[in-house]
Amino acid sequence: MAEVIRMPRLSDTMEEGNIVGWLKKVGDKVSPGDILAEVETDKATMELESFHDGYLLYISVKEGPVPVNDVLAVIGAKDEDYKKALEGDQSGTPSSTKETKEPAKKEKESEVVETSGKKDIPNAEKKAEVTTVPPQTNGNQNGPSTGDTRVKTSPLAKSIAAEAGVDLGTLKGTGDGGRIIKRDVESFVAANKEKSTKGTSPAQVQFGDIPLSQMRKTIARRLVESKFSAPHFYLTIKINMDRAAEARKLINDQAGLKISFNDFIIKAVAVAVKQHPSINSSWMGDKIRINKDINIGVAVAVEEGLLVPVLFGADTMGMAQINSTVNELADKARQKKLQPPEMQGNTFTVSNLGMFGIDEFTAIINPPDAAIMAIGTIADELSLVNGSVTSSKIMKVTLSCDHRVIDGATGARFLQTFKQLLENPVAMLV
Repeated sequence: MAEVIRMPRLSDTMEEGNIVGWLKKVGDKVSPGDILAEVETDKATMELESFHDGYLLYISVKEGPVPVNDVLAVIGAKDEDYKKALEGDQSGTPSSTKETKEPAKKEKESEVVETSGKKDIPNAEKKAEVTTVPPQTNGNQNGPSTGDTRVKTSPLAKSIAAEAGVDLGTLKGTGDGGRIIKRDVESFVAANKEKSTKGTSPAQVQFGDIPLSQMRKTIARRLVESKFSAPHFYLTIKINMDRAAEARKLINDQAGLKISFNDFIIKAVAVAVKQHPSINSSWMGDKIRINKDINIGVAVAVEEGLLVPVLFGADTMGMAQINSTVNELADKARQKKLQPPEMQGNTFTVSNLGMFGIDEFTAIINPPDAAIMAIGTIADELSLVNGSVTSSKIMKVTLSCDHRVIDGATGARFLQTFKQLLENPVAMLV
């Protein structure tokens, strides 16, 4: 019996997915584990995997946005009437899904893209599936030369290559039939990171309207909901970072590590949250949930917005482990490799703009958290101590709180503990 494939919810905040491209076409044999399509969610570009065995009978949308739970495709026996499966589906085909009823000519055109370049290729299909290499480029060609200047590549590989400024004509594909796939581009970028960084000219600014990505849509929706549903209030405190700076230098010199101030901050947050459990809470509508686990979200800036990977059980981590985990997650975020489980389950969030020279700022709470901490830069300030003028390293921190969950005194006590831990870092080891 034919199976109707719907757009899955690939993240907790996903409302729709954007079909980047199909790796299977109508009529192809499909087995469990085969990748059907590449889907851009609000947080990453992911592969849509088949869990059924049969033939791809129908594709609803070739490229573009599809709401969660809308029909994507039908898989069934060869030559089976897929329309019966669509009509018999209890949920029905949502009106927002566009059914493609294309003549046989269109099917032939899509086949042309997958075959030799000796046949004529429609312009629309050529733009979607084929990257043209200038005639003078001596790229690695797979198979005998026939004068064909096309490079077979997956849509995701093409997108990654465009962002990294990689000429696909210089790559050798390891996919089926020499097709260039995601790992080929990523391996090339990793091997030539320093060289490509120096050789790439600055991107030109293009003025005009910019289509919203799935990530930007979700950021807009969630932050508007947070800002106007959660009554924010803000608490700012100054922290003397002199002893933290000394401890950091000592650790890095003796242990050969590269612990950052951000690692100290995350560790102090985790310890302080453990001492003030009410900070580690969530507003659930009809109740307040005090979370047992301390999972710290760390805001990471990426090209299209902001991602928040999560450090699970941060209170049990040492600073070396915090350092390696944050670096690993941040790299994955920038390369769009974060998986949904790595971005869900946060109970408190830290946003640090100190490396950009920002003195202080306020952050919007990241649901379902009840608080978020905004970290400013560490700057030298003059102060009067015992009648003498002295210079100290000062950092300003602002805590945004959801007043439905956290009262002013509760937030203030938490910040006092956080301040004491950073001004006496040995206390974090107790």
